[in-house]
Amino acid sequence: MIKVLFFASIREQLGTDSLSIEFNERWDTVEAFTQFLAAERGGQWAEVLLADNIIKAVNQEVAEGCTVIGDGDEIAFFPPVTGG
Repeated sequence: MIKVLFFASIREQLGTDSLSIEFNERWDTVEAFTQFLAAERGGQWAEVLLADNIIKAVNQEVAEGCTVIGDGDEIAFFPPVTGG
């Protein structure tokens, strides 16, 4: 099982703060999982999750698209960080 967390404006745009999804070996990287989730949910989900500036983390560490994932991992999606 993969635990998926959504934070701040992403949570608001998608209308949920988390999901649990049965792990599938076809999604062996963060990018593959993100593409799957965007395709499965479509519409607003695809627009939000495929944005270039989204920050992704695996097991509480910032991750690149090529980061390998596995059963039991936690994947989090954060909006871009801004500040002054």
